[in-house]
Amino acid sequence: MAKPSRQKKTQQQIELTIERLDDEGVGIAIWESKKVLVPNALPGEQVKVVVDHEGRHQIGARVLKRLTSAPERSRRWGCPHAEECLGCGLISMDYAAQLRFKQQKVSDALGTYPSLARAEILPIWEAPQPLGYRCSAKLVIGKERGRVSIGLYRRHSHQVVDIGQCPLHHPLINEIAMAVREEIERQGVWVYNPARGSGLLRYLAVRVSPSRNEAMVTFVTTERNYREVTHLAKWLVKKVPQVVSVQQNVNSSAGNVILGAQTLKMLGHPALLDQVGDLRLRISPASFFQVNHPQAERIYERVRQWAACRRDELALDLYCGIGGIAMNLARDAGAVLGIEAVEEAVRNAADNARLNHLDNCRFRAGDAAELLEDLEMELAPGAVAVVNPPRKGCEAEVLKRLAALAPRMLIYVSCNPVTLARDLDLLATMGLVTAEIQPVDMFPQTPHVESIARLVPKEAG
Repeated sequence: MAKPSRQKKTQQQIELTIERLDDEGVGIAIWESKKVLVPNALPGEQVKVVVDHEGRHQIGARVLKRLTSAPERSRRWGCPHAEECLGCGLISMDYAAQLRFKQQKVSDALGTYPSLARAEILPIWEAPQPLGYRCSAKLVIGKERGRVSIGLYRRHSHQVVDIGQCPLHHPLINEIAMAVREEIERQGVWVYNPARGSGLLRYLAVRVSPSRNEAMVTFVTTERNYREVTHLAKWLVKKVPQVVSVQQNVNSSAGNVILGAQTLKMLGHPALLDQVGDLRLRISPASFFQVNHPQAERIYERVRQWAACRRDELALDLYCGIGGIAMNLARDAGAVLGIEAVEEAVRNAADNARLNHLDNCRFRAGDAAELLEDLEMELAPGAVAVVNPPRKGCEAEVLKRLAALAPRMLIYVSCNPVTLARDLDLLATMGLVTAEIQPVDMFPQTPHVESIARLVPKEAG
């Protein structure tokens, strides 16, 4: 149902009924046979919206007035930037409804493949801390009409939403972001303009160690400008003494890739010391690590429990990052081999194994498929393998080589149900069947969901 007013289509006001949410948590309605995308709108709600842009097949709009509210609409929390920011698509939804949405998202992804029909999907693990859980953030620095903004891009634009107090961020991240914004304005540091391709400061990356209440800050710049960035760094460590490491990353390339290849230590420690459970971890700026520590700890423990490694076997951890899962497996296995493409993360992983006195871990940097081929003779059949790939999932060649190793168990940790289901279906054709899947709410207030899948050989399943 839609009631258009008599205006041009852009900036036109329309009354809509939201029919469903897409995978990103954006409300969907239909108007004149076109899909209308409405952020911060829930199924069943009647809303008055204004059209922001119109494409060939869909329309982008934002809510002007909520005519009716869905029972799932949250009254516990909210964010003034929810209409325009890309960071928390489900924050307007009651938390129990968020969990149902994510459970269904995993179920729908797996339901696409008949080979996964018998896999048991366990109830999702809810997060103990639905707000303030993010211990790392990569924020855009922008400037418009003389005012500096630090936050995320506004929907469908390169305008920066100045977030200030993000409800998902650890409080120390918010404190640092506001302090940096204030000093950039005071010093008049040249902010990057993507439209012109000119300027110095592009991004602010902050990683917090919740266990120590310390932070590492990385300024991403277009060039190695030592003077301006050093002034900013020295001011920041005085203003916010919890900042124990300041780095500069140089990224002169066009596009939305945040970190460049060169990172320079400016002040303090070269890495941030953190702790998850009883594992101590050193994390460098370019290394990946989970943003939600309590849920990361639960994932580590579930992987270890399912793996049930023995002292006479070698465990394999692909896409191992800084070694968190590998080191947890090393407490039971005879040896663990971690493979990771990012060399800085591999150095962190080796340091972390020494830091935790685990001398049965070793790590290799390189392409997963190539290293698996090189190590084929070394990896005996019947071992345990763990994969934790990025959102795009595993390459088919990696899965083929993994299956050829004939592991007694494969554990797949994923942040994308769609690519997880695709890869599990392919593994089923190679003789590895999915027994069970544990969804995890790693990212409350967002549409994203983590999953852990346990696979066994077909004859054992």
